Parts: sequence; structure tokens; C-alpha cells
Amino acid sequence: MELRRVQLASPGSNLRMLERGSQSNADHVFLDLEDSVAPNQKVEARQVVVQALNDFDWSGKIACVRVNGIDTEWFYGDVIEVVEGAGQHLDTIMLPKANRPDDVYMLDMLLTQIEMHRGLEVGRIGIEAQIEMAEGMMNVNQVAFASPRLKSLIFGPGDYSASVQARGLSIGASERYPGHVWHYAIHRIVVAARAAGLQVTDGPFADYRNLEGYRQSCEMALALGCDGKWAVHPGQIDVAIDVFSPSSADVDKARRIMVEYKQALADGLGAIAIDGDMVDAATLKMAEIVSAKADAAGL
Repeated sequence: MELRRVQLASPGSNLRMLERGSQSNADHVFLDLEDSVAPNQKVEARQVVVQALNDFDWSGKIACVRVNGIDTEWFYGDVIEVVEGAGQHLDTIMLPKANRPDDVYMLDMLLTQIEMHRGLEVGRIGIEAQIEMAEGMMNVNQVAFASPRLKSLIFGPGDYSASVQARGLSIGASERYPGHVWHYAIHRIVVAARAAGLQVTDGPFADYRNLEGYRQSCEMALALGCDGKWAVHPGQIDVAIDVFSPSSADVDKARRIMVEYKQALADGLGAIAIDGDMVDAATLKMAEIVSAKADAAGL
């Protein structure tokens, strides 16, 4: 199981920040060529990203590049220059504004052509698709099954907020609403992703100084089924790792459930009680997920 408890955003035009990202304890770092890079720096940033992928040590984390959307003049150049220049050090490409399954297919085929041309293992580079427009949300079920390269779906609250004309000026912040304002959007992505066997990541919380607000946002995303959340600042990394890692108490109980319920099955029992809770086959599946996440995190 790959860990995506936290995805650190690093501007692709800033080599120093990319190096810091490679040295961080984030599970996943995406070298960004999209929103964090000014239009007049986008072409030059490609070679900065290539240099960072080739020169820095990305072991122990997922190295990802977010390219510009397919509706821009930069998309094809981003993919070709980055993959041809550093494809052997690249784990995934993040595709923003994945509105249709065709968008994912287009990236898949372009990656296949480059891999074949450069002698890279065909299909090794994965795709992470951002759902951040009304059209993308409407088509999320089809997007989730668009390519065997897909690894995860990511909710983009900023562009999505603008797309559906929701109130607010701070990305990821909770406006006045009786509950989690993006409950429906995130859970719809979660359902599509899980049906396709993908992971799910919640997007950014822009007020990076408000760590309590960020923690609350992480906890809500976890409750809705997400595997992790973006960090727009290194100061958010440890909070996300803490929230999205199973607690020692949960890990102990999960492993106890696995042992005791499997023994119960061997004894011919379909349900038992553990610490006052009814435990059955569904509980076993929940416990196995907790245990697998703990194993992946070395807990």
C-alpha cells in the first residue's frame, strides 16, 4: 500500500523549495508546473523540475509532477520535457481539471509513446487525477475507470468552489454551513475512487498558519474516507501524518479483532463481542484496512 497521508506542494520554478521537498518527511511531493508557477516562467520551470528529479534523492516518497491542464498551451510540452528528461525518477503525473475520461486517456497515450520512445518501462508512471470542476464531478465515475495508470483521485476545492460559484475566498476553509461544506463533493469522489481501487486525497487548506483549522480539515477528510491531504507549507506535514496514521490504540484493537474473530470463525461463530462491541465479517474488513495502513506506515 502506497502512503499518501500528505502531499506536499512545491513550486516547480523554485529549485531550493524542490530540494526542501525532497528532504521533507512528506509521503508524496508534487513538483508543480501549474498554479504555483507564473505564466512567463512555465517553460523555464520544466528544466528546473527535471534537474530536481535527477539531482535530488526522492527515495521513500512518491515523486510526482503536476502538469498544466490539457486545455492550455503548456500541457504537451510539460509531459514530453519532464518525462523524456527525468522519467526514470518520476512516479506519477498529476493531471489537473480531469473533466472527462478522455482527458486521462490522452495523458495515458502520451506517456506510453514517450516511454516506448525513451526505452522506459511502459505503464510504470502513474496518473493522479484532480477533480476540481463541475464537469469533472459530474463525470467522476467514468474518470475513475479511465486508465490502469490511475493511482488516486484528488479533490481540488479552490477551482471547484469557483466552478460551482460557491461562496468563499480562502481555499479549503469552511464557510457557514451546517456541517462540512464539501461533504457531498468529497464523498462522491471517494465512492468513485474506491469502486475503481484508487486512493483519495483532499486538497489544500490555504491558511497555513492555522494548524488547528488544518487539523480539523484533515479529520473531516479522514471521516469521509480520504487517505490524506495536501500540504501547502512544510509546517502542515506533521499534522497530516498524525491524523491519517492509525493511532496505536486503533492498531492494537484492529489486530486483536483479526486474531479473535478468525478464531471465532474456526469455532463456528459468525459474530462475537469484543470490549462490548459486536464484531462480525464487516468489522474484520475494517480491521484489516487499519492493520494494512499501519503496516505501510511502519507502525
